[in-house]
Amino acid sequence: MRGYGDLRRRLIALLVGHLGMSSLAVPSLAVPGAVPRGSRTRRSSSVPAPRLATDKRGASVLPSASADDDGSSSAVSATATAKKKDRFITGRPDEQFSSEAAEERQELFNDIAPVYDQLNDLLSLGLHRVWKRAAVKWTGVGPGDAAIDVCCGSGDIAVRLADAVGPAGRVVGLDFARAQLEVAAGKESQHPSFKTKLAPIEWVQGDALALPYGDGEFDGATIGYGLRNVSDIPLALRELARVLKPGGKAAVVDFNNATDPNLRALQGFVLDNVVVPVADLNGVAAEYRYLKPSIERYPQGPDLVDLAVEAGFADATFYELAPGNLMGCLVCTK
Repeated sequence: MRGYGDLRRRLIALLVGHLGMSSLAVPSLAVPGAVPRGSRTRRSSSVPAPRLATDKRGASVLPSASADDDGSSSAVSATATAKKKDRFITGRPDEQFSSEAAEERQELFNDIAPVYDQLNDLLSLGLHRVWKRAAVKWTGVGPGDAAIDVCCGSGDIAVRLADAVGPAGRVVGLDFARAQLEVAAGKESQHPSFKTKLAPIEWVQGDALALPYGDGEFDGATIGYGLRNVSDIPLALRELARVLKPGGKAAVVDFNNATDPNLRALQGFVLDNVVVPVADLNGVAAEYRYLKPSIERYPQGPDLVDLAVEAGFADATFYELAPGNLMGCLVCTK
């Protein structure tokens, strides 16, 4: 990645200036720095890609990671990049729910897989790792538990879940983009605790709107930066609730569609003037232009709380995350 150090320094200066922070450190979980903005309790009422196997439920499953995996993924082709450079992916909020938009997003996440982790580190100044750790802690999973990370992307949260539940536990990482799953499987195999302290992870290519698992199979669940991208958010929440055991917790971390107009203006400024230009340096500007419309159509915190309760969760709380409250986490209990 070109000019990573310089870009990182400029981003820090930009965000410190606009957020008025002397430090970008995020307080540790419980989560001081996480501000509840809504709570409700329910009243009783090209390298060849590895071949995907198919399980009995019809979901595609990646071969288990091995210690020899190098984590490499097929590069974004020059032809595809040039062809899509000026394309406005799922460009308007009213397009977000269409099947065509869903197909474009699947293609998008396959295309950006080789640079996805680098861009996340750069654009969040590494803070995405803190927010993901918080999400795992909010699930409350421990040794021997079963957990699922839906819309798992490149596997950051799934690997953290595998560490939390340990070798006696079970973890599923599910995503609709195979290229992301390939990166995730490589990341798992390169983890220092692979085969010693991590639960084995089953990487599954599947649909968040039709999870290929039975009712009550998991103790905890996460979605990291994925609920915003599904075509039917209420259905995705119902599926999450369905596969959880009674008392199980789900944590959904994503961009915060803030109720504060000043915060929304700041978020739009950062997306337009930082995120897309940096993505352009890596040949994926078109793919990152979808962020702003996707955030605009994403429910705000109090609305997410209502949707979660209506989906079958017993209670739900939405937290705005420091610094700047640009991110949020929906925490639900079945």
